[in-house]
Amino acid sequence: MSSAPPAPRVIAVVGPTAAGKSDLGVFLARELGGEVINADSMQLYRGMDIGTAKLTPEERGEVPHHLLDIWDVTVTASVAEYQRLARERIDALLAAGRWPVLVGGSGLYVRGAVDHLEFPGTDPDVRSRLEGELTLRGSGALHARLAAADPEAARAILPSNGRRIVRALEVIEITGLPFTANLPGHDSVYDTLQIGVDVARPELDERITGRVDRMWDAGLVDEVRALEAQGLREGRTASRALGYQQVLAALAGECTLEDARAETVRATKRFARRQDSWFRRDPRVHWLSGAAADLTELPRLALSLVERPVTA
Repeated sequence: MSSAPPAPRVIAVVGPTAAGKSDLGVFLARELGGEVINADSMQLYRGMDIGTAKLTPEERGEVPHHLLDIWDVTVTASVAEYQRLARERIDALLAAGRWPVLVGGSGLYVRGAVDHLEFPGTDPDVRSRLEGELTLRGSGALHARLAAADPEAARAILPSNGRRIVRALEVIEITGLPFTANLPGHDSVYDTLQIGVDVARPELDERITGRVDRMWDAGLVDEVRALEAQGLREGRTASRALGYQQVLAALAGECTLEDARAETVRATKRFARRQDSWFRRDPRVHWLSGAAADLTELPRLALSLVERPVTA
């Protein structure tokens, strides 16, 4: 007599950009009878398709995907709002006996979806003052201040990401604690299995370069031009996305398109290192090799993890 299939629980497929998370997420959802929930902060935006490596409808293989294309590029991202939306989808899928498969490399979004994570409120006066300083002094100066107040937060936030730097400094000022002190321990809301896709640095760097080249060939510059007409340049979050930020600079005459392509490669490699560092700090992540030589084994090994007792 065969054993009953395991009861649905949350799976989170995490790791750095270009590691192969999206394909693995689709495979797991299809095999288990699940649906994918996006956990890439930039894939939430409508029209940001090429530069975010968003799967095409064909690549999704008829697996339902949630939380893609839900915001206009002028909307400022909110992790708290994402948390609400993601948990709505997770709860609905679990209630229906379906497997929620969370896929993405935005570490704070993943934690917001599955962990006991409450976000401090905002103070309009503090926020306004810090945003004024950002305009006057630039993100580099504020990032240096953050590095002095909370080195761990500074390592996790790009020096060019003024919005997140302002938020971190705001939380520090409101709570009197480092921004990272407001992140609780690794305590899950759901019965969750986290699978990390691991690719060695030289191969990952090569993949990133190839991906950026394919994005350029696929029409990223035209995509950015179209989104600029829809307000991309004014969007606090979307305008900072990798690739989009660099192309916007080129369109403004601040650099050439070839310079923008090269900087996109460099910035994406740096970002991938930050992603890897973030997820490595979480002891719950089960790492599997996504190297080219191991790709045929990756789906089988991931499924074997599903059959084990979960370790929260």
